[in-house]
Amino acid sequence: MATIQFRLRSKANKNVSIKVRLSIDRNNVFELNTGFSINPKDWSETNNLPKQTTPENKLLSSDLKKLDSYIIENLNTDLGKSILIDSNWLESKINDCFSRVVKTDTSLLINHIQHIIDNANTRKVKNKIGLSASTIKNYTLFRNIISEYQKKIKKQIQFIEITKPFVDKFTNWLINTKNYSTNYAGKQLEILKTVCIDAEKNEIQVAPYSKIIQHFRESEKDRYIQTLSFEELELILNVDLSNIEQLNQFKKENPELTKNLSITPESLNNVRNWILLGCEIGQRGGDLLEITRENIRYNGKNYYIDLIQQKTNKSVTIGIIAPHVIDIVENNLPKKIPHQKLNEYAKVICKLAGIVEVVKGTKLNTETNRKELGNYPKYELIASHCFRRSFASNYYKKIPTPILINITGHSKESLFLTYINKREDKDANADLFMQFYEKLNKDKEPQLKIIKSGTND
Repeated sequence: MATIQFRLRSKANKNVSIKVRLSIDRNNVFELNTGFSINPKDWSETNNLPKQTTPENKLLSSDLKKLDSYIIENLNTDLGKSILIDSNWLESKINDCFSRVVKTDTSLLINHIQHIIDNANTRKVKNKIGLSASTIKNYTLFRNIISEYQKKIKKQIQFIEITKPFVDKFTNWLINTKNYSTNYAGKQLEILKTVCIDAEKNEIQVAPYSKIIQHFRESEKDRYIQTLSFEELELILNVDLSNIEQLNQFKKENPELTKNLSITPESLNNVRNWILLGCEIGQRGGDLLEITRENIRYNGKNYYIDLIQQKTNKSVTIGIIAPHVIDIVENNLPKKIPHQKLNEYAKVICKLAGIVEVVKGTKLNTETNRKELGNYPKYELIASHCFRRSFASNYYKKIPTPILINITGHSKESLFLTYINKREDKDANADLFMQFYEKLNKDKEPQLKIIKSGTND
């Protein structure tokens, strides 16, 4: 006759695992952890159950008795069906009794994030294979955030645990404890949802809510973007960067702004050309800095820049028409510098050019490593991402939006408009259509149409 016994294997003065021992006969004895633990001083050696001295012990005793009955009931049923009774069978019954999810490596959130990173080069995305470097970076940062959160809650996160209460607590931690911006916190939730959906496609059990996690972005009224207008670009183009005495004086007066920078006519002119070029071709800083002579094409009449965007892997061609940019392309193509240095130098150039108006925006607090909203001189907020936005904002409504989108690489107009903090202007679109229609038809000769009267007279 089969017997079940609960017992402890240690008498240490700390909580130890409670084992369940199933004995069917002399050759079939199996022992596994029940998933419960207890301090040996609270354990009765007489009846092999917790002492009935506290409410907690009474509840634990009730759970063990429930497990005892569940195992015996299923054992009799499965023996009648000739089902193999072994350690795996016992483990499944322990989990089934308490509706536990079996914790395997694949069911861990952080392991699947790592799986995505490890297989980045073979993952299929919209009929393409391989994740971009920026996407891999986002997954890596997300993995680090999840690792930190697991240390905070002192447990590994299972996919089945990603319920609404979990997401609410995680969101609270991202915003209120880590002080991440609204956009950055929302991005982490977007990645979390993507990982959960991908896990389910790989036949990993996930919580139903994980597939409908709501992410968020800053509202338009809360977004403050910085761009350089055509007038400000004219100031940058014309600022004198050749006077060494003035540059030395500027460095003395602005030690924090110029720290670790070489304030010479050569270095500043190099960055000025990057700014002017960047504001005319609408590319991300990383793509801008990779431009060399090999990217420039001349067909005998016009200059073109051909490149493949790192983030989207899109092939883009930009026509060069502004005279000062043609001069840069022909004679003064700037030398590559580190991206961070470009951002630091850009602030120096803008201050030298007199772009000092106080504006509202976000600036990195180096002590907290978080962006803070405030009123700052505009030059302090200028960085390489402003060049791309300047292009998009300056030419919006002057050039048809589909053409601008093809250059910036945005996948749809709504994303482009969000990028420059604009709403769709349907009247402007209609006006633009009529303007192009008039241009198409202005040189056409009016044609006389003869209408027959219906008689031979």
